[in-house]
Amino acid sequence: MNVAGPRWDPIAKAGRPVLPPNLDDYEKVYDRFRWDEARAAMDGLPGGRGLNIAHEAVDRHAEGPLAGRVALRCLDRHDRVTELTYARLRDETCRFANVLRALGVRKADRVFTLLGRVPELYVTALGTLKNTSVLSPLFPAFGPEPIRDRLRLGDGVVLVTSLDLYTRKIAQIRDELPGLRHVLIVGGSGAPPGTVSYREVMDGAAADFEIPPTGPEDMALLHFTSGTTGRPKGAVHVHEAVVAHHATAAYALDLKRGDVFWCTADPGWVTGTSYGIIAPLTHGATLLVDAAEFDVRRWYRILEEQRVSVWYTAPTALRMLMRYGTGPARGRDLSALRFVASVGEPLNPEAVVWGVEAFGLPVHDNWWQTETGAIMIGNYASMDIRPGSMGRPMPGVEAALLERGPDGRARVSAGRRVTVARGPEAEGELALRPGWPSMFRGYLHDDARYARAFAGGWYLTGDIARRDADGYYWFVARADDVIKSAGHLIGPFEVESALMEHEAVAEAGVIGRPDPVAGEVVKAFVTLRPGYEPDEETRRELIAFGRRRLASLAPKEIAFDRHLPHTRSGKVMRRLLKARELGLPEGDVSTLEQSP
Repeated sequence: MNVAGPRWDPIAKAGRPVLPPNLDDYEKVYDRFRWDEARAAMDGLPGGRGLNIAHEAVDRHAEGPLAGRVALRCLDRHDRVTELTYARLRDETCRFANVLRALGVRKADRVFTLLGRVPELYVTALGTLKNTSVLSPLFPAFGPEPIRDRLRLGDGVVLVTSLDLYTRKIAQIRDELPGLRHVLIVGGSGAPPGTVSYREVMDGAAADFEIPPTGPEDMALLHFTSGTTGRPKGAVHVHEAVVAHHATAAYALDLKRGDVFWCTADPGWVTGTSYGIIAPLTHGATLLVDAAEFDVRRWYRILEEQRVSVWYTAPTALRMLMRYGTGPARGRDLSALRFVASVGEPLNPEAVVWGVEAFGLPVHDNWWQTETGAIMIGNYASMDIRPGSMGRPMPGVEAALLERGPDGRARVSAGRRVTVARGPEAEGELALRPGWPSMFRGYLHDDARYARAFAGGWYLTGDIARRDADGYYWFVARADDVIKSAGHLIGPFEVESALMEHEAVAEAGVIGRPDPVAGEVVKAFVTLRPGYEPDEETRRELIAFGRRRLASLAPKEIAFDRHLPHTRSGKVMRRLLKARELGLPEGDVSTLEQSP
């Protein structure tokens, strides 16, 4: 089933202006696109001193027509609004860069943040990049141990946090972090011993700062991504990544100057930095930030009152909205909204169609990873959407599917050779040809792990996908999640999406449970919509529904779970479901979060 893009009738009926998409002809743009030309869209530092993310996001807009435009609009939990124009954001980020310089923080030194979504977080992030130091944002929901591990692994020199978070999470581990030289406290009535007041040092800093020469390959961002076991991986990104942030926001999110852009992701996740800080500012948009957690009525009110035009959120959030039906959207003036996109895990087809019912707009799924640094595959404003598809590769990105071995992963020979699956339709491990500007440049302190991520001239994503005859890519499963049952390789996402077609199912997580005969049997954990009972009758109905839809791929067992475990990025943690089912160690659960 195809759902047309945003030129179709529902937009006109909603009174929305039909703006020409940034990517108007996919085939032509894809064939002609060159990253060198995308780099030309960046100003570069004055005097040819290089390329710096903060200059492209802020300083180049702080003079001229954009100087007085609101760059950052922050809503606190009580709806109080703080606004910073591009000119003021330049001044505040210069002050923070001067603070770092006064503290002796140098190029490539790591500056960590542990903050809620408050204005100081965004000033700190951009001021750090101005100083040519490295930004590493952490989730405020992390406990002391994950914080300690990341500060150690990342060689943290500076931590900017709140008084509350310092008291509850940092004070008890401070002695275990000898490399952490400075802790800056945001808010509160005073700074504890061994820390300094953020406000006091900012008030004493000058609003002028000349960004030092910055090479495109200079380290800029350090994002941690959790493995299934063991310590987290620190993915290194460089200042040249801004080229991809800017280009992909134009193509995959159709972002334009003057848009009010709301990315619901926390900057502790790569989306919340690449598209929740950098990309919208490079386009001269107004970046909307909400400090509160998910609340259905609040979110609809924000979309309406803040006149959000481009909205980037997570599938989990959309599924939570879907539980309430389209009723809360009725009567809301959402006419400013012209583009909705989703990322974090594959978007179920039902959510794409539901977007049309609720907003008069389809939801555009896209795909990327912490390691890719920017969107790699997407559904574009000028193209039809195929619900359930990730879309087609971004201009400048070469994707392929690699033939798999019996474990589901790409078959890699001793000489690191791989075989590309040929033909217009194929299935295999998704791989990308290195060379895009936001590609990670390493795992910090782990060169061997980085080397294993590449083979035969390709970056191995670890995701299994299929490609249809028209070049659309469809997510099948993480290679580690593939279920091997009676000779079949079953992708959990396909089973989950089928179950969600049933009116009783709000969300599902699917695993393979070991079986002495079949190898594994498919087991589904299901969250029901309000009004449905988790009883034996419902269980039998869902098993029968699955058989009608999926035949031999259907789940043999169903368990009801009101609170499926999610990561902060919105993914259902299937490995955690499986570990709990089998009584195995849960591994790294530092990114576990119950809400989007």
